Amino acid sequence: MTVSRLDDARTAPVGGRFDEVEQHTVHNDGIDIAYFVQGDPNAPVLLLVHGWPDSHHLWDGVIPHLRDRFRCVAIDSRGAGGTTNPKSYKDFALAELARDLVAVADRVSPDAPVHLLGHDWGSVAAWEAVCDPGTSGRFASFTSVSGPCASHMTYAVRSRLARPSPRNLGLAAAQIGSLFYMLGSMTPGLPNILLKLTMTEQRWRMGLSLAEGAPARQIHLGPTFRNDLTRTLRIYRANALQAVVSPKERYTDVPVQVIVGTRDPAVRQSSYDDEPRWNKRTWRRVVDGGHWLPFSHPQLLAGATIELADHVEGKPASRTLRRAEMGQDMRPFEHQLVVVTGGGSGIGRETALEFARQGAEIVVSDINLDTAKETVALVERAGGIAHGYRLDVSDPSDVERHASVVLAEHGVPDVLVNNAGVGAAGDFLATPREEFDRVLGINLFGVVNVARVFAAAMADRKLGGHIVNLSSMAAYSPQPDMGAYATSKAAVFMFSDCLRAELAKHDIGVTTICPGIVHTNIITNTKISGVSADEEARMQEVGDRAYAMRRYGPEKVAKQIVTAVRRRREVVPVTPESKAQYLFNRAAPWVVRRAARSGGMTDLMDKLPARFMR
Repeated sequence: MTVSRLDDARTAPVGGRFDEVEQHTVHNDGIDIAYFVQGDPNAPVLLLVHGWPDSHHLWDGVIPHLRDRFRCVAIDSRGAGGTTNPKSYKDFALAELARDLVAVADRVSPDAPVHLLGHDWGSVAAWEAVCDPGTSGRFASFTSVSGPCASHMTYAVRSRLARPSPRNLGLAAAQIGSLFYMLGSMTPGLPNILLKLTMTEQRWRMGLSLAEGAPARQIHLGPTFRNDLTRTLRIYRANALQAVVSPKERYTDVPVQVIVGTRDPAVRQSSYDDEPRWNKRTWRRVVDGGHWLPFSHPQLLAGATIELADHVEGKPASRTLRRAEMGQDMRPFEHQLVVVTGGGSGIGRETALEFARQGAEIVVSDINLDTAKETVALVERAGGIAHGYRLDVSDPSDVERHASVVLAEHGVPDVLVNNAGVGAAGDFLATPREEFDRVLGINLFGVVNVARVFAAAMADRKLGGHIVNLSSMAAYSPQPDMGAYATSKAAVFMFSDCLRAELAKHDIGVTTICPGIVHTNIITNTKISGVSADEEARMQEVGDRAYAMRRYGPEKVAKQIVTAVRRRREVVPVTPESKAQYLFNRAAPWVVRRAARSGGMTDLMDKLPARFMR
């Protein structure tokens, strides 16, 4: 290999900080490799490598999120953009492409290792470079997007076929089936003719937009796209069959982060299951997306690349990076952030404790800061991490301030539990408008306020998440004297259904929890309209005793909440009576409505045996 000249330099402003683009060329064994530099000139170098049929323009949406952190060097691979188009398909062998990367790395950063970010075949070539013993110390980190090591994938399939369980055979067959398209791509001549006759820049952009769920304006194609489409197709002929027939044992000490989409038609996440065998350290992130993640998830790729580079350069690993590391024994919610409202007592407190036992870091809020701090102390006493805040969920401005602090100090939550709520009872005609509004403000709009800010952050992060909304058996159990409370909980039930449908595209699950008779402090704190203070106190005491005798505590609800999040359940009636009522209400709602006319809470209290008062 020879690296001899630097020429054709030019600068073109594109807007933003460190946004001037310099084009250079480095010569490597008869190939002029074009690369484009922008970003902080004093920062570590990040090489960005594209696959088929792209050019360096693939990274146009990603680099703006990276150039304050790196000196970004985007390469045009052989046959693409401004780089030489070799005559023979053999010149597209992975070993040749890897040497091109090293040539650029040696030119732009001769004295310091560089970071790598690769996609598709660019990532496959980068694997070849980082696994080459001769490049030891050349690369600081490698983030691989939608492009596995060819040899590692072959060994993974062979390993499963050698242990023919139904699961292994299914995984192997799925990966093999995903790669059948390569047979056509390897055929000489015919694919080129078909692509030239049928494919245009507009059709490619619209097709990717539909497949990836990304706006067409985010599909960045270069001016040489139509030539690149056919020229670089030879990479399949040069490498696909060789990787299947003659895989090599490829090891690396370079920290590797693999990112794969759940809807990638070519690469299965299971293909990376054996990576800890080959790499000293590996992180795997599974993203709700397709193959061209640089178009659909540019900010996520940039953030993930920065997190790995920061860690390699000495900073503590981020929460998301820690939970992505492969080969580590982790509890179900290890390195996840769970936000719980109304966490100062009852179901909220027990839910916080249960998530903490499962490894989560907890943010607890409550209208009463002292009780929130008590929950924090209980979590810490059990060896967990928690943070306590005062929050009035019915106040949108207070919620926004709280969310800004949580996002800044602790990050985006992986799980949000909207638990804060109040009880209410009494004849509707005796219930003041202010009381009805108060109940709706906390029980319904509190859920809406909190969900609005944190769901937005989850969606922007593009790593999915889960929201739990506490409804109630009262949502589908009409009865007198419960108008305000039941209305608020029924509204939460429907709001959750709508939210679930809307957030599905962001891979954010929504669970509706419907407790029945659970002994918490909600009864003793329930405001009962239309009765005297003494009568209210009596009814609260009677109700609390009755709930206590039910012997169903909040810790049982908490366990079901955690299980529901793990299994991504949608609607979870809690307690036998809640489950029975849920089914009965769906089967014969007219019977439920008729039964409601027979009496309400105040009637029930009068009929309870006197022993509840003792």
